[in-house]
Amino acid sequence: MTPEIQQRVQQLRQKLQEASYAYYVLDNPVMEDAVYDRLYRELQELETQYPELVTSDSPTQRIGERPASRFNSVRHNIPLYSLENAFNIQELEDWEQGWQRQLKGDGEMGRWGDGEMGREGDKGDCSDSQLRTPLAQPALGAYSKLRTLYVCELKIDGSAIALTYENGTLVRGATRGDGVTGEDITQNVRTIRAIPLRLHLENPPPLVEVRGEAFLPLDVFSQINQERSQAGEQLFANPRNAAAGTLRQLDSRIVAQRRLDFFAYTLHVPGKEDIEVAKTQWESLEVLQSFGFRVNPNRKRCQSLQEVEEYYDDWNTGRLNLPYMTDGVVVKIDSLALQQQLGFTQKFPRWAVALKYPAEEAPTRVEHISVNVGRTGALTPLAHLQPVQLAGTTVQRATLHNSDRIAQLDIRIGDTVIVRKAGEIIPEVVRVLPELRPAKAQSFQMPSHCPVCQQPVVKPAGEAVTRCINASCPAILKAALVHWSGRDALDINGMGEKLVEQLVDKGVVTSVATLYDLTIDRLLTLERFGQKSAQKLVDAIAQSKNQPWARVLYGLGIRHVGSVNAQTLTEAFPSVDRLANASPAEIESVYGIGAEIAQAIARWFQVPSNQDLISRLQAAGLQLADLTPVDKQSAISSADSPLKGKTFVVTGTLPTLKRDEAKALIQQAGGKVTDSVSAKTDYLVVGADAGSKLKKAESLGVTQLSENELLALIKQIAVSAPETTTGARPLP
Repeated sequence: MTPEIQQRVQQLRQKLQEASYAYYVLDNPVMEDAVYDRLYRELQELETQYPELVTSDSPTQRIGERPASRFNSVRHNIPLYSLENAFNIQELEDWEQGWQRQLKGDGEMGRWGDGEMGREGDKGDCSDSQLRTPLAQPALGAYSKLRTLYVCELKIDGSAIALTYENGTLVRGATRGDGVTGEDITQNVRTIRAIPLRLHLENPPPLVEVRGEAFLPLDVFSQINQERSQAGEQLFANPRNAAAGTLRQLDSRIVAQRRLDFFAYTLHVPGKEDIEVAKTQWESLEVLQSFGFRVNPNRKRCQSLQEVEEYYDDWNTGRLNLPYMTDGVVVKIDSLALQQQLGFTQKFPRWAVALKYPAEEAPTRVEHISVNVGRTGALTPLAHLQPVQLAGTTVQRATLHNSDRIAQLDIRIGDTVIVRKAGEIIPEVVRVLPELRPAKAQSFQMPSHCPVCQQPVVKPAGEAVTRCINASCPAILKAALVHWSGRDALDINGMGEKLVEQLVDKGVVTSVATLYDLTIDRLLTLERFGQKSAQKLVDAIAQSKNQPWARVLYGLGIRHVGSVNAQTLTEAFPSVDRLANASPAEIESVYGIGAEIAQAIARWFQVPSNQDLISRLQAAGLQLADLTPVDKQSAISSADSPLKGKTFVVTGTLPTLKRDEAKALIQQAGGKVTDSVSAKTDYLVVGADAGSKLKKAESLGVTQLSENELLALIKQIAVSAPETTTGARPLP
């Protein structure tokens, strides 16, 4: 291979990348299709002849050669937080007053925009992300001369994805997931032409994180549904569902055919403060565009909420002419330094809000009203409706929230009502049409006793929610078990709602803790259980004991503690003892944790029955502690550690550990993890469906380890690690 060939390959890649950027991002073609095809074919032939020249950022590598067998879970380097929703201008003003109040609460005075200090909002669900770690708090005077307060961007109705670039090359694309972990869909992301495989930078930073929205243009969506109709396949309900379903296709060739598009909206360069890369959100968007990303052109800087409202009103009609779906406007404070000062509530950034357009509404009839009892004991009335199509789905039930809402609506069984999807997710009754009320319409009253356990219910003064306070109520227990067994909590395979109902109704399980007392013999007395299925469930319950402390905390179902907050809390309190003994002030001092969450956690640990539950879970062997930084350093630096200086590769599907979890355990114990097997590899950790890495390891004589053997090695380190006084438990 001559230097001329290497130079030609580089030249071809550069020309093709420039042409793709001009066509897909700038919408300004600079090359005829025939010329592009000829250059692409030449590059393809050279890479076939000289495979050592193939790189992951080559235009020829956008589509994988073979379908993936599954998607692996990956932890986001930076969590993807949701956005608070506002559904009208008044709620937008409330949001502005909320962040102004937060600044006032920091001990600073001043007026921002036209709003007075007011309450802080707390609702909504749309994807976005930003660095969690705050900068030093700057004085408000630093912002007093800002001319532009907000940036407005159209809220694209698609699927949020997170992109990671190392040294300028795309190395990972992931779905939003729960905000902390998502699914690795890199192979599919690479097919999206508006996403550069390599950043347009001569000297790119070591790491760049980009967030944005993948979506289907309306004409592509229409074409896909026409093809599915002709093939007799079920149609996609809307472009958002189609985009999400496309991203989860195992075959990237199908993804490429569907021609997803992408808009970038958030940039972070770890190791550099955001203000060094850009000082404002507007500048961030311009930087993203210079990196080679497509950024929505219909954005605007606004100096007041009045300008925001004008932008919102203009696009309420203008969006009907867009080639893609948008369901609202994202309003962000322009200053990145001010964003970092404001930080987050338990769920949302305080510096951004999604101002939604009115949801699709439809009339239907209330056939009857029932009451559901949740895991916190809350009684929620549900309207059972005559089926109606709404936002692409069939709606048969809608929440009525609480007794106050029922009284406000004056809703009766038999009424014709208008239903909409709140945030386009949860169906709710908006209003009643009394002029269509039948003579025999029946009023509804909330029950005085729990519909499940028949114990009296209470409605605390000042609260709208009616609750069952019987801790032994089967409905509360069932909901708690379903939550505990869920994918984001202990992830117990096979513990569905029907099985939970049977276990509780038969008195086999009386609390979350007694779940770990189940035996095969006891399960065999239940319906639909044979020896094999009973063994599977007992094994799945046993495997859940290996789930980390963050998942256990989330599984406990403490009010306001979602999966993101659970992860944040366990990083600050690496054992249950430390969290249980922490004061509300100590808990609230954790970045991102507010007073309401702190009080809820402190109250939960003061309840004797909850203390007993923790003791029983500890006795059952669940992970109620993580390694502290001191423990980790002790394990890593231990001279006797059998993992110290050893190189590992993990392949296949492990029985209980996710691949990232196994890698983290190895690294904590002093080992090194690489992605490819070589003569320098000491151990290959092998799970089910292992592929080429296993064959190569066998040919090189690399020692193979099962998951249990790996954990046995790590246990040796845990035993040898010095004791600490933190109450934290070492690695399993």
